[in-house]
Amino acid sequence: MNDSAEDHAAPAPGSLRPGGRTARTRAAVRDAVLTGLSEHGYPALTVEYVAEHSGVHKTTLYRRWGSVEGLLADALDLAGEDAWAPPDTGSLSGDLRALAHEVVEAFGDPATGAAPTAFVGAAFQSPRAAEALHAFYAERFRRCEDVVIRAVARGEAPPGTDAGTVVRAVSAPLFLRLFVTREPIDGAIADQAAQAVLAAVEAGSFVPA
Repeated sequence: MNDSAEDHAAPAPGSLRPGGRTARTRAAVRDAVLTGLSEHGYPALTVEYVAEHSGVHKTTLYRRWGSVEGLLADALDLAGEDAWAPPDTGSLSGDLRALAHEVVEAFGDPATGAAPTAFVGAAFQSPRAAEALHAFYAERFRRCEDVVIRAVARGEAPPGTDAGTVVRAVSAPLFLRLFVTREPIDGAIADQAAQAVLAAVEAGSFVPA
């Protein structure tokens, strides 16, 4: 975990080509942040922990990321740079169900859901984390709009259907159960959420007046 001349001269995260040392450093730091969130939660996450588990010296972490908030925000930024694409099952019904099931897969299992749940919890304690979480989900929902755009083109949804509102409506009841009422979610709940949104779409409820 020794600082090198390259570390001292390194630009901000993400400013080098994807295959360069900066990208590898960001990935190692991101993995350490996720591990720390899963094991200890946001309040107990420290720069020292990330340094120990990433192999990046803590002085480098402070210089590049500034704080735990900076580490958390960049981990979310890096996650948002992936190649994830929404499902394309050939029908609006199938796509909405698949989107709902992705929420269950990401958050439903306590082991796999620990890190993303901690990210959400951190947003209530850190303005910078909240901003990063907002940007992450704004991008995710923007990509998901293709599901509705394709449905309109196939005649499964009325022209003018608000794509952004539709894709948010699918996950909204699931997030309510996860983070507000603290109820479990499963495949049946996911199917119910998707079916309710599908019925509303077909009724024209998502076409602005």
